[in-house]
Amino acid sequence: MSRKYFGTDGIRGEVGVYPITPEFVMKLGWAAGKVFAQHGKSKILIGKDTRISGYMFESALEAGLTAAGVSSGLLGPMPTPGIAYLTRTFHADAGIVISASHNPYYDNGIKFFSGDGTKLSDEIEAEIEKYLDLPMTTVPSDQLGKAFRINDAAGRYIEFCKSTVRRLKLKGKRIVLDCAHGATYQIAPAVFQELGAEVITIGASPDGLNINKSIGSTSPKKLQQKVTETRADLGIGFDGDGDRVVMVDEKGEVVDGDELLYIMAIHARSRKRLGGGVVGTLMSNLGLELALKKEKIDFVRANVGDRYVMQQLKEHNWRFGGESSGHLLCLDSTSTGDGVVAALQIMMAIQDSEKSLFELKSGMSKCPQTMINVRRNKDVNVAKDKTIQAAVQEVETELAGLGRVLLRPSGTEPVVRVMVEGEDGNLVAAKAQQLAEIVAEVIS
Repeated sequence: MSRKYFGTDGIRGEVGVYPITPEFVMKLGWAAGKVFAQHGKSKILIGKDTRISGYMFESALEAGLTAAGVSSGLLGPMPTPGIAYLTRTFHADAGIVISASHNPYYDNGIKFFSGDGTKLSDEIEAEIEKYLDLPMTTVPSDQLGKAFRINDAAGRYIEFCKSTVRRLKLKGKRIVLDCAHGATYQIAPAVFQELGAEVITIGASPDGLNINKSIGSTSPKKLQQKVTETRADLGIGFDGDGDRVVMVDEKGEVVDGDELLYIMAIHARSRKRLGGGVVGTLMSNLGLELALKKEKIDFVRANVGDRYVMQQLKEHNWRFGGESSGHLLCLDSTSTGDGVVAALQIMMAIQDSEKSLFELKSGMSKCPQTMINVRRNKDVNVAKDKTIQAAVQEVETELAGLGRVLLRPSGTEPVVRVMVEGEDGNLVAAKAQQLAEIVAEVIS
């Protein structure tokens, strides 16, 4: 089932809108339990990030699964990719994540993994949706599911992360970790310390309300300051559920998902493990495409969203892909986007090349890109609105083939992302503002 976010304005996601109640989440757990029980499945794992509502929804999901006759293993706070890994390693039939990723504490959501740690099939999603429309019934008492807590979950996932880079030695490296007061707050420091690094940690004191609050991969300013202040070799910033990563080089400059993907691809090719080309998205910087082309590495763009990147990787039988936001896929190491695993891949590239992060990212020159989020107060198809499309054509004409324009409604926020990219930074910024104002007039 697609990720569902909720907040003060309702659940937002790719599949419909649902009421914000513990009753709904319990019904969702029951619906999923009924579907998996029908297929002879009996064990589902539940993990969460650190936001305060996670306690409530963990209990609600557990109750729904129990009523459907399915047992639930409780993982506690755990990065989303850790839940995917543990679902596989415990031979569970599915995994459930309670998280709204990089969103504020007052949002939350539900995401499912299949037994092999990947997204559920469309057929299973459709079955769950059907049960949501049926009355909830409870199995007889002797058939109720049971709940059990998995106490060694964190240790198992830490060892898994380390196993993806068996040659990596970080002794002598000073690294700043920003855990966004989220699900990596225990995992990431342990991984990097056990690999020998001197670790300086920020954003590792969750209180249920401070997850992603002016910190983490979406707000790297504090990470930049800490790297500069401590003269660290680099900094690593995760988002609230640990499936995204950005880094900060020794000069205090942010290294985003596009640059990290470039470094990973070049390193993977040097180790003969690239296995084909690279998948980016419609939002990937033009500089990434040009840099990979120069290296004679194939590059294709998917729609924005990890499921679409994964789709393209599977279609091409490739291994590496990702988004500018830092959601990176290394399919020869794990089954889903994993911030800690991706960061370790970059550390391997640094070790093997004997270059700094700044030197490695310098192989790619980013084109100036301006993105403005325009709040959407009404539903308008921006791809078909004549006023908006006329404005887009005007901007594209002025870019004269030396840039591109992208308008994209967000799947997790009530905004339309207006992006303009090109060689001339001043022109790009001016045209993005011009276009954003026209879009605002239509949709606000």
